[in-house]
Amino acid sequence: MTELPHSCEYRALCFGDHILICRRAMSSRVGNGRKYPRIEIGTSRCAISSRSIRASAGYLRRRHDMSAKILVTAFALCFAFGTSALAQSHPPPKSVLTRVAFGSCANQELPQPIWSSIRAYHPELFIFGGDNIYGNIRAGKRVEDDDKILDAIASAYAEASKIEEFQRFRKDIPHLAVWDDNDFGKNDGGADFVHREASQNLFLDFWQISKDDPRRSRQGLFHAITIGPPGKRVQVILLDTRFFRSPLKPAEKQVSGRGRYVPDPTPEKTMLGDTQWAWLADRLREPADLRLVVSSIQVLAQGHGYERWGNLPLELKRLKDLIKDTSAERVVLLSGDRHFGGIYRSSDQVPYPLYEMTSSGLTHSFLAADEADDARLGPLYGGLNFGTVDIDWWAGSLTLSVRSPNGEPVRRQRIEFKEISRAP
Repeated sequence: MTELPHSCEYRALCFGDHILICRRAMSSRVGNGRKYPRIEIGTSRCAISSRSIRASAGYLRRRHDMSAKILVTAFALCFAFGTSALAQSHPPPKSVLTRVAFGSCANQELPQPIWSSIRAYHPELFIFGGDNIYGNIRAGKRVEDDDKILDAIASAYAEASKIEEFQRFRKDIPHLAVWDDNDFGKNDGGADFVHREASQNLFLDFWQISKDDPRRSRQGLFHAITIGPPGKRVQVILLDTRFFRSPLKPAEKQVSGRGRYVPDPTPEKTMLGDTQWAWLADRLREPADLRLVVSSIQVLAQGHGYERWGNLPLELKRLKDLIKDTSAERVVLLSGDRHFGGIYRSSDQVPYPLYEMTSSGLTHSFLAADEADDARLGPLYGGLNFGTVDIDWWAGSLTLSVRSPNGEPVRRQRIEFKEISRAP
């Protein structure tokens, strides 16, 4: 925090790329009859809009320069420059990211109190990892009729828009989003979903993606950004595991709690499609000091037959080979879908250990979640949860945390940068 030069009327504090300006106005009385300076808080004239804030969290104390000081205990005030109210946004390109939050699976028909807990974490960026609405659910029932699904998706977005805390979160917190099957429109769906292009347009409109964004003119929602100066660059890669994905191979006999699919090594089958694979190769060759790769479905998990990259084993190998062939260092995976939280680690066929954090769900979860998995570190967490990535650039490490609805870490893994870098 830097204090800028000020006069007796204005006091300005600089928080990185943000400026907080306090203006002394007429004195006002409080309950005890004493006078305290009344202040007006705002940002420079390039801010989105003016905001009226009532300082009721504590007394205002007079200083020698006649400015005022607010005692704030429950929240922080942050004014971002240059982003529209609800559109997908991210911190300025040169911002240094240290706190990233992540979550998935938010049913618009269920209560969503968890947004206040995520806000209390003060994320600099939040990643919506898929199933951000349940477009194929209406009044608690699954919609499978192709003639009705687009109306159901549009209705789900409309219902989500009425959730006050969710909308406030979108307005205040920089965020990115990608879909999974339930906002895609077909349970476990892929390239066989007949309305995928129309569904993509509904997604882009709801998240207010700009008209000149590449996702408006091509198939698929894959997207990437890089934030931070050299030495502290965080690349966020959002993979679309729906639009191009080949059909999965169903198990001949389903076992309760074990899933419905079996691995299919057919060479022609794809997870990402040729266009997205080529795009991903280019992104992994770009300079970055940490890469957060978001897959809506699990990548490293082995202990189940639900949707996962292991159902298309040649595609999983292709992903690992691409990380190796592009010399991409410090790749960390984020996934959702499963309605529980967990942390995974694999050293199989990769130049350094790959870590993955699964965080799901924001509104509903599997309390009794448990499955054997050699790649998992510790037990699963079956309660509502969100994930966080705390980056310590000075120490050269990051910490993955699965957090409960009250924000407490319930699963945690610290990772040294040198562990997820190629050996010299």
